[in-house]
Amino acid sequence: MEKLSQECAPIYEALEKFRKMRVVPFDVPGHKRGRGNPELERLLGERCMNLDVNSMKPLDNLCHPVSVIRQAEELAAEAFHAAHAFLMVGGTTSSVQSMILSVAKRGEKIILPRNVHRSVLTAMVLCGAVPVYVNPQCSNRLGIPLGMSVADVEKAIRENPDAKAVLVNNPTYYGVCSDIQSIVKLAHDNGMYCLADEAHGTHFYFSDKLPVSAMDAGADMAAVSMHKSGGSLTQSSLLLIGPNMPKGHVRQIINLTQTTSGSYLLMASLDISRRNLALRGKETFEKVIELAEYARTEINEIPGFYAFSKEIINKDSVYDFDVTKLSIHTLETGLAGIEVYDLLRDEYDIQIEFGDFGNILAYLSIGDRKRDIERLVSSLSEVARRFGKTKVDLIEQEYIPPQVAVSPQEAFYAEKESKTLRDAIGFICSEFVMCYPPGIPILAPGEKVTKEIIEHIEYAKEKGCTITGPEDAEINYLNVLKGV
Repeated sequence: MEKLSQECAPIYEALEKFRKMRVVPFDVPGHKRGRGNPELERLLGERCMNLDVNSMKPLDNLCHPVSVIRQAEELAAEAFHAAHAFLMVGGTTSSVQSMILSVAKRGEKIILPRNVHRSVLTAMVLCGAVPVYVNPQCSNRLGIPLGMSVADVEKAIRENPDAKAVLVNNPTYYGVCSDIQSIVKLAHDNGMYCLADEAHGTHFYFSDKLPVSAMDAGADMAAVSMHKSGGSLTQSSLLLIGPNMPKGHVRQIINLTQTTSGSYLLMASLDISRRNLALRGKETFEKVIELAEYARTEINEIPGFYAFSKEIINKDSVYDFDVTKLSIHTLETGLAGIEVYDLLRDEYDIQIEFGDFGNILAYLSIGDRKRDIERLVSSLSEVARRFGKTKVDLIEQEYIPPQVAVSPQEAFYAEKESKTLRDAIGFICSEFVMCYPPGIPILAPGEKVTKEIIEHIEYAKEKGCTITGPEDAEINYLNVLKGV
């Protein structure tokens, strides 16, 4: 197959060619280019509905690509410095799960930080892998979990020489990076794979002013959320692999759970976004960095708010920092992060990414403008003036070290019973409890329910956090292992 340049977008080009052919559809989807669902066509537009098509020879097949999808994957691999790239249409959740399922099976260990996205632990429920947690160090001032210390990873490897892989967040939601290059070397020196959840690090591949990317650090696999900072449609993602991973095996793992009816809208968005980043990514992210630095300078002039950056680097648990992440500490205003999050939305029509107990995150990327930053800054200034109060009775610590009793899979499928939150104390949880976003579990299957965790959940409910995971939608009850 001929080698294409980064100026090409093979899936998009094939779709445009197909659209002009005016083919009569006797296949799925059943809306038949929008004619069968005029309300949806009015919402999305005729052009969009015309491109929502099924796999066919001219458009290739996501499960077994041999033409335009294969070319798009090869171009993505080149742009992201990988041996191969897979287009993923089940979100980065699907990418992360495929990473875990590719390297571990029932009873095998993976070393990882506890502040991982729920997709890591749901993968362990599926395959039966056992987590070996490296508790991240925490910032007492900010109340957030940081990265993994290399010394802590080394200790975990020494105590678990049979582990199959080490997983690293690159970066965390707040922008904190571990020393991924040293962790990759440790893993490889001990015969283990190194995996990276790079959901929030797409832009690392397109700037030398940002932390090192997973592929450049030598990681074996990386899950990259193109839709977060890369500009593609929501739910589209990439799974990158290094030269030590067997491409055919990874494809088989992906096909266990990914749809056989891949959305061409999502795939085309990945194709076009990859082209955009390959051609213009460096200059684009230069502007994002400038916007973020401008915003930080202005916000740090507002009493009570602290937009943190590289000054928190300690070359250990904070080895590097992603300066595009506009993470802002709020507690000195007397307001929890989730309260500032709600105020910005309800009073100022500003939707930021998330708020936790003590921080908010405004997610900056390729579509942001200076005037929007100025509106955010002025709104934060008004929030501090109108709603700020004396700092009282606010939980400062976001992370609670878990007490793991059994594997996630064993707990999830065990016989269980429902108990009120307070009555569940002392039992082993059999389901997930998390604030979303960011989707990091407060409790995961197999972990002991403690008084501190229940107080954490109750406080999150009181402050209006969106809590997901439990079977009980009101979060008044928890499923726990029966009689344990």
